[in-house]
Amino acid sequence: MDLADKRKDYRLKTMDEKELNSDPLIQFEMWLKEAIETETNEPTSMVLATSTPEGIPSARIVLLKAFSKNGFGFFTNYSSRKGEEISFNQQVALLFHWPELERQVRIEGIATRTTSAVSDEYFNSRPYESRLSAVISNQSQVVPDREYLEILWASQQDQSFAQGIKRPSYWGGYMVEPFRIEFWQGRPNRLHDRILFERQGEEWVISRLAP
Repeated sequence: MDLADKRKDYRLKTMDEKELNSDPLIQFEMWLKEAIETETNEPTSMVLATSTPEGIPSARIVLLKAFSKNGFGFFTNYSSRKGEEISFNQQVALLFHWPELERQVRIEGIATRTTSAVSDEYFNSRPYESRLSAVISNQSQVVPDREYLEILWASQQDQSFAQGIKRPSYWGGYMVEPFRIEFWQGRPNRLHDRILFERQGEEWVISRLAP
């Protein structure tokens, strides 16, 4: 497979630090709204990168399910690989990629668990089938085969109809409070725009990076 000539010239938009909001969270919200309004593919999907105790990075795609001045929220099984790694090292990285807009947003921050009330509220808003899967899945653990999961799901379904589904204690949310946010806009000739926000105390310091 020859990949050397697989190229795209980015020409859709520009980005000037003078035109960006001084608060990167407000700027992110503006970009996210644009990604949603222009119907980009999976606009709330983001890569979540964590690391093992040995410093080996691991990454997967999760969905942004909460966003506020406090940061970026997602939900998962606390006993999953990402949950175990966050318990060891709360520093994580997020990456949003909106190829239709030729944009990326890179985020580094500290992940902390949300309150039980926040986790309960989101869990109860999920479709029944999704809640049931969260209950029966021992996420990231080895299972014998697909049939094992389907049998477990079916057996739990009968019980859950009678008793209802409550959020298990091993499932809930994280909020990532950012200390570094980089906005990337594709530009012609690979002279891309990269604007970095770094938190220093209560302030955000803005700088431009070479592409």
